[in-house]
Amino acid sequence: GLFTTLLLSAIDIPNVSGFSTARRGIITVTTTSKLTMSSSEAETPLSNSDHILFDMPVSNNGARVRAILYYKQLSQQQVEIISPMKLGGLKSEEFLALSPQGLMPALTIQKEHDSGMKHLSESDTIARYLLAEYAGTGPSFQPDNPRSNQICRWHDVYLTTIQGCLYKPASRFPIGDYADRKSAISAFQKQLNTIEGFMSDEGMYLCGDDVSLADAALFPTCIFANYMLPKFDDSQPP
Repeated sequence: GLFTTLLLSAIDIPNVSGFSTARRGIITVTTTSKLTMSSSEAETPLSNSDHILFDMPVSNNGARVRAILYYKQLSQQQVEIISPMKLGGLKSEEFLALSPQGLMPALTIQKEHDSGMKHLSESDTIARYLLAEYAGTGPSFQPDNPRSNQICRWHDVYLTTIQGCLYKPASRFPIGDYADRKSAISAFQKQLNTIEGFMSDEGMYLCGDDVSLADAALFPTCIFANYMLPKFDDSQPP
């Protein structure tokens, strides 16, 4: 539809290489500023970067943060992407110490920061931290644009909370207030249409001529919708 077509054409994420995650060992969460990895020889840092983003490509919420890294062309020294599996998985004690809900993405701040914070969770929080931290690098993503913020908030409250209707088995229902897949998908499509009404009529991006946080948030979710919604669209022939 129009919404997905606009999103697929509105954001062209550059190819950025160099985010190596090839490390082995047992991870230890310490009271020092850096996560460490125990090996048979010595305890070494999991990464010497300023930040570690714990994420995997299957997460549309994590993709919001990765889009910011790619557009701003942040280096691996600034933010290194590492799989949560390096900590034993999402429900391991080590990962839960960083993200109490056991959800990705999660960000570890390994350098000294005025806030005193060492770990952040929730993609919107992480995204806004990185936009502030690297405000002078690349596009701003317009963190104070009310149109963008409206779209992001609507996406986080009304879309991601029921997106499981696109891929979870029937045994995992109900999802939220919806007892079955059909009613949840109907609500999902309704919220997409509502968000389309928030979009700017001008420019190639959702909020006009420049990329915004709304683009980073919605694009990955609409990839899900673009590939998965047709499987459940009763209006289309089998």
